[in-house]
Amino acid sequence: MRIAFAFTGAGHLLRESVQLAEKLAGEHEVTIFLSGAAEEVLKMYGLYERVERLTGGKYRELATDSNQKFSYPITGRLSLGKYDLTIVSPATANTVSKIVYGIADTLVTNAVAQSGKGAVPVYMVPVDIHPGPVDTVLPSKIELSKCQDCDDCVAALSCEQGAIIPHSEIDLTKCIGCGLCRNSCPYDAISEGKIITIYMRDIDIENTRKLESIDNIQIFETPDEILDKI
Repeated sequence: MRIAFAFTGAGHLLRESVQLAEKLAGEHEVTIFLSGAAEEVLKMYGLYERVERLTGGKYRELATDSNQKFSYPITGRLSLGKYDLTIVSPATANTVSKIVYGIADTLVTNAVAQSGKGAVPVYMVPVDIHPGPVDTVLPSKIELSKCQDCDDCVAALSCEQGAIIPHSEIDLTKCIGCGLCRNSCPYDAISEGKIITIYMRDIDIENTRKLESIDNIQIFETPDEILDKI
């Protein structure tokens, strides 16, 4: 099977989505599509290299907003029916809303639009699917309650990306999730994988419901459900 696998910029269910892509790439030809936000967020969570390792060769490319420019030529394969399946997991509320209203101005939303034109089925895992609270995992974070305001911040000195702002926060646009800061801080002031509770907005839940009404799109609650379906 030939699969277009698209990531967007959600942290929720991101690790599970990477695991799904890895399993599928072992048995199928998988082309990876990354939105600009997905490229950043995968690095924040230390998952980018795992995704990058899945690529190499025809129909196993790594397509991004930056290397596909504004015309997204690789999505032409989808309109021509060159793929058997498109997967978007996880799908942010922003991506879902654009698809619902026919906006195709990113690599991922364009890929979904072209999939529709090429009669390629689309499996999606929206992160905003049920009303109410949802537990999600954060990338690295400075726990100010534990920070000792050291004159020479060992965590900052260890960070090769210059992402640590001492006594303040982590610049997540620079962070690659390597864990050096966490391992070097003697006061355990850097957390990784902290679970927080967020609340779904009604408008995002409504857009997910509208997404289900699009002919070639099928909604799943978790990446594992997609694996079972395939």
